[in-house]
Amino acid sequence: MQSGDLPTLRALILNQDDEMANRLTQILSQIECDFDVVTDLAECNLDGVAVIFVAGSDRQASLDSCGELFSSNASQRAVVALVSKDLEGAYDDFLKIGVDDIVIDDERKDYCAARVQLIIDRAAARSMRWVAEDALSRSTALASAVLETTVDGIVTIDVRGKIESVNPAVQKIFGYDAEELVGHNVRILMPDPVRSEHSGYLQNYLDTGHRKIIGIGREVVGCRKDGSLFPLDLAVSEVQVGSRKLFTGILRDISNRRGLEQEILRISETERARIGQDLHDGLGQMLTGIGLITQNLAKSIREKDKELSDQIAEVSDLVKEADQQARTLARNLTPVDLESAGLDSALSRLSYNAGKLFGIACRYESSGVVDLDNNSVATHLFRITQEAISNAVAHGKADAVRVELSMGKKTLRLRIIDNGSGFKAKENTSPTRGMGVHIMNYRAKMIGGSLEIGPTYTGGTAVTCTVRLDMLPMNMEVN
Repeated sequence: MQSGDLPTLRALILNQDDEMANRLTQILSQIECDFDVVTDLAECNLDGVAVIFVAGSDRQASLDSCGELFSSNASQRAVVALVSKDLEGAYDDFLKIGVDDIVIDDERKDYCAARVQLIIDRAAARSMRWVAEDALSRSTALASAVLETTVDGIVTIDVRGKIESVNPAVQKIFGYDAEELVGHNVRILMPDPVRSEHSGYLQNYLDTGHRKIIGIGREVVGCRKDGSLFPLDLAVSEVQVGSRKLFTGILRDISNRRGLEQEILRISETERARIGQDLHDGLGQMLTGIGLITQNLAKSIREKDKELSDQIAEVSDLVKEADQQARTLARNLTPVDLESAGLDSALSRLSYNAGKLFGIACRYESSGVVDLDNNSVATHLFRITQEAISNAVAHGKADAVRVELSMGKKTLRLRIIDNGSGFKAKENTSPTRGMGVHIMNYRAKMIGGSLEIGPTYTGGTAVTCTVRLDMLPMNMEVN
């Protein structure tokens, strides 16, 4: 029988005594068991045979046949039974070479039938066990192959957070050997302050059943053996193994993806700055020149033609207004300059300019001492605010927007609240708004923050970006 084949309950009678072979034939027919009768092992196919009956009265011939069966491994999965007349003193010899059972043919039909039925049942049980063991072996081999070759890290922990197993990908991602991780708390793979908070999260779930990460995929920060921090996609699932509860985490290092996204945003910022500079130095200067020329022209012809002079002066005012709008656009396109103003001042100026540009009531409020000395983080927050205000006006038809920035010891929170028509999830599928929301999410993740978009009590939309200040060192490394 080849590995993977399902064993069938088929019997084989090796006829070395016609009388006993005939009796076995009758019994097997009565219990509806498939069987074949052969006189020579060389002429039979033993694949799929679950039980072999050696029917013989000659001690040595039966011993030789049984020995041949076991030496050739043909009976590896078959029950071998000797059916013979009284061979007093020889039974030990048969048992020593591996015979599973011996039936004494003493012409008691009921006894022989019961013994044969018992052997058939025993063979069926062995076959079923082999099927289960083979299935388990193949399943284990498949699971092992997947765990060994997958590029994602897979770690299993118990309810106390102790690591029970890791696959090679975890070792590659974090730089540890398996022996350095198994038996230790999973906190070893986390940076501070998450490391000190993890046990509380796990215990809170066990006590309340409230899920913060289990069953929910999210982005987290990992800590390598050398202390370097990097972004991870993490999915945690709960597994019940008998009476034990285990947790399996699937980890994916997304450093390259984050790096690519950041490069795209960097190119975008560079292009914004170039366009802003072109608006300021090119279009802005031209509009300023045109404004001065029309202003002088209006003055020079005022005495000759006052009506025409007034019309030219009106054109000059429109040109000045266009120049101001172009310069406002240029300022909004250039990166936040923290050295000269800072995020607080930049958001205040953005709110003022947005109010003039869109013709809405846009005000800025800050609380706490907003002292953020990270230009990259400030730029991302500035762009999130720009996109949120633009969405509020373009999609929500808002005429009032409030920008709030607050900063505590550990967190910084930015909120953009409008009185528009509200944010509907299905609108996220549109090419324009969907891309804007995705970019805001990317920017929030770049700085280790989270972005939430939801309705307000008054029906408008609130965009909230929360950044953990104690995670900013990791962001600097990624940046």
